[in-house]
Amino acid sequence: MRAIFGVLFLSLLLWGSDATIEVRKGVDALPSIAVEDASVDYKKGLSKRFFRVMVSDLNVLSIFNVEREYVTADFNDKSVPTVHKKIDYIVRYQLREEKGVMVVKVNLFNNDKIIHKLTYRIKNPKQYVFLVHTIAASLNDFMGAEPADWIKEKVLISRTTGPGRSEILVTDYTLSYQFSVKRNGLNVFPKWADKSKKYFYYTYLSHGVPELRKYGIYDKSDKFIMKSDGMMVCSDVSDDGKKLLLTMAPHGQPDIYEYNVASKKKKRITKYSGIDVNGQYMADGKIAFISNRLGYPNVFSKKITGQATEQMVYVGKSNSACTAHNNYVIYKARESANAFSKNTFNLHLISTKTDFIRRLTVTGINEQPLFSRDGTTVLFVKKYKNQSSIGVIRLNQNKNYLFPLKGGAIQSIDW
Repeated sequence: MRAIFGVLFLSLLLWGSDATIEVRKGVDALPSIAVEDASVDYKKGLSKRFFRVMVSDLNVLSIFNVEREYVTADFNDKSVPTVHKKIDYIVRYQLREEKGVMVVKVNLFNNDKIIHKLTYRIKNPKQYVFLVHTIAASLNDFMGAEPADWIKEKVLISRTTGPGRSEILVTDYTLSYQFSVKRNGLNVFPKWADKSKKYFYYTYLSHGVPELRKYGIYDKSDKFIMKSDGMMVCSDVSDDGKKLLLTMAPHGQPDIYEYNVASKKKKRITKYSGIDVNGQYMADGKIAFISNRLGYPNVFSKKITGQATEQMVYVGKSNSACTAHNNYVIYKARESANAFSKNTFNLHLISTKTDFIRRLTVTGINEQPLFSRDGTTVLFVKKYKNQSSIGVIRLNQNKNYLFPLKGGAIQSIDW
């Protein structure tokens, strides 16, 4: 079973930066928007990075046709530069320092008129990325678009740092911000403990035995929960944070268990002589999970309190990963015939209420899909032509965005 744990551990990714568009439909119908830097006596490198993240965020929101050219302006100027006269909206921001605090002011222009103002103060400029995300979400709300609070979410990443060693990082969805919170030893499969994102569960390999632990980002607490020979992974946490879905192998083969955080008791959900892993909470008291009951990995579902299992996927082979949100499941499928040749792995969206199937990606190897909490957006990993990227799928807008990765090796990710 340690071999199985090793296989899951070896799903490696790389680092990311600026967003590029993979699929972009109907852009001509979108209003145009440009960003202007009006910073005063502030580090030029930071103000330009601020610009790049803002452009990426506005792009990913999928409600604008975004201009990418870097332009500076006077914050107090009542009009917009000639280069932007034909642009529908202008976001002009100013970074300046006041008594050791970074003050950020934002004006939104339309037809040479300021229609929206924002002001923020941030003590730690290193976290400017999250401030940009907050501004983008606010502009999105002002425009009356579909809520995009997911853009402000902190992301957990386990990154390998050497043989048998890894660290856990807190990042943003673009991977522009990186802060190490857990080092030393093998720390893998991080999973946020609840919506507050003050704590997370992770697997720590102690003397060859995987342990489930709970770590506090702010209080630095590191609490042992339980251990199990062969495998111990928290694959999902209930919305209220009171229950966990664990993959454990106390009887030789991995099964899925539900752990009650308050009572500290666990119950076995699957009982199969083969492999059942990666449990994901769904609606109506059900879970989705990966099993080799057909002789290859596929997606199944069952009620937590029931015995019967149901095959959910009939398209593609080697469906070795999935994510669930209410009545929807996204799964990874191999779409080429030869398991030993160069393959294409695409992501597909299905509904438990209909026969609906929607392909979300087209080329390359696409894996590790993760729904946002509101179910409108999906984070995933893409590998294509020796280039790895973090991908973002806006489901309702039918658009994919890629963040090219640089350096390092990421073992797993959660948001």
